[in-house]
Amino acid sequence: MRSILLFCGYFILLQGVCRAQPFVLPKLAYGYGEYAPYIDAQTMEIHLTKHHQAYVNNLNKAVKGSPFEALSLEALLTSEKALQVEAIRNNAGGHYNHTLFWEILAPKAQQSILTEPLAQRIMATFGSMDSLKKELSKAAMSRFGSGWAWLILSPDSKLIVASTPNQDNPIMPLVSERGIPILGIDVWEHAYYLNYQNRRADYFNAVWELINWGVVSKKFQEAKENKLLIEKQPSTHKKRNR
Repeated sequence: MRSILLFCGYFILLQGVCRAQPFVLPKLAYGYGEYAPYIDAQTMEIHLTKHHQAYVNNLNKAVKGSPFEALSLEALLTSEKALQVEAIRNNAGGHYNHTLFWEILAPKAQQSILTEPLAQRIMATFGSMDSLKKELSKAAMSRFGSGWAWLILSPDSKLIVASTPNQDNPIMPLVSERGIPILGIDVWEHAYYLNYQNRRADYFNAVWELINWGVVSKKFQEAKENKLLIEKQPSTHKKRNR
């Protein structure tokens, strides 16, 4: 038994497999009401405990008893075979995307500052933070229907603003702009409808006020060391039309 556990631990470190338990819902770093007035407490609670919880529950059901049951979340999202299963694609994406979203949000008083390496890269790529905001806003507003706006680090180490439909994300081998997400903004209506109704632009501006640039900076550093997309070359898989 000890040798089996050691073997499993070895693969957890190297490949992210041998998952010992089902996927679980993350906890918010702050209370539901602490994100107000930008996002109200009821929206935060419903978004986490109803929508995100549904992705977690349905993902566990989708992988149970399948050839993909032992795979980590990233391994599922970079497996073309796993993504051919609609329930895995949608729910693994939903779990990954929302987990990142919660991590980068913080009340104003709890936010940490943008670090110099990311600040310099943003200036070199976009010219200013305001220009980055405009690019992300354009990606969010031009996404027809439901989806996400992203700031990603590409495999050749470039910062790129991208958008994906539904619960797709940039680490999937079937999207056009691939990279490691360091910031993601949910533009599904359930993320804002209670407070902002159809005013997606107002919601985007509110989320911008909640972005914890210290966390985004940390994710930028981690992305630079992440070999995931170097090892997983882009696919010729055709994108699904939405």
